[in-house]
Amino acid sequence: MKSDRQLKQEVEDELEWDPAVTATDIGVEVSGRVVTLSGHPLSYAEKLAAEKAAHRVAGVKGVVVEMQVRLPQSDTRSDADIAEAVRSILHWTVCVPDEAVKVQVERGWVTLSGTVDWAYQSHVALRSISHMRGVLGVSNQIEVRGDVDGGDVASKIREAMQRHAQREANHIDIAVHDGTVTLTGKVDSYAERAVMRGAAWSAPGVRAVVDELRIE
Repeated sequence: MKSDRQLKQEVEDELEWDPAVTATDIGVEVSGRVVTLSGHPLSYAEKLAAEKAAHRVAGVKGVVVEMQVRLPQSDTRSDADIAEAVRSILHWTVCVPDEAVKVQVERGWVTLSGTVDWAYQSHVALRSISHMRGVLGVSNQIEVRGDVDGGDVASKIREAMQRHAQREANHIDIAVHDGTVTLTGKVDSYAERAVMRGAAWSAPGVRAVVDELRIE
C-alpha cells in the first residue's frame, strides 16, 4: 500500500503531467489516502481537470476540493454575456433538445435546469459549458424524465457492466428505486469505479446515481 507521502508526490506529478492544469496553482495534502486540493485555479475547467487528475492516481480513496477559481481580468465576463453564450452553446449542441435546458447565471455561477429524456443529455449540457471563459462554477439541476421498471434498469446496467469489465461487475450490487441507482461493492481502482458509474448513468430512466463503491 502506498504511503500518504508517496501519494502526495504522485498526485503532484500527475498535476504536472496534465496540460490542462498549472500545477503551481494547486496545493496538495494527503491524509489517510484522502487527497485535499487547495489553491486558486484560473478557470473552472482547470479546477475540474485538477480533480480528475487526483482521482486518476492509483491508491487515492477520495478527493476533498477546497479550490476556489480566481479568474484573470481578461477572462472576466458579465452574467448577461455568460448567459447568452451558454444559451448559444446549448442551442448548437446536437444531443441537447433545443429549449429543454434553462439557464441562470449569478456572479459567474451557472445553474442549469429543465427536463431531458436521458441522463447523458444532462451530462453533455454540463460538459459543454464547463470550459467557458468567465464561468466560476456550474450547478446541474436538470431532471431526467421517464418511468422505467427498476428491475429492468438494473438488468440493463448489469449487462453493460459485464461488457465493460466482467470481473469487476461480479463484485457490485445494484439497487434501483424511483430512477435512483445505488451502486455498492468494491473495485480495484478509480478508473474501474468510473466505468461502473458510467454504465449506470447510461441506462434509460436513470435520474440519479449514488456511488457507494469502495476502492480496494
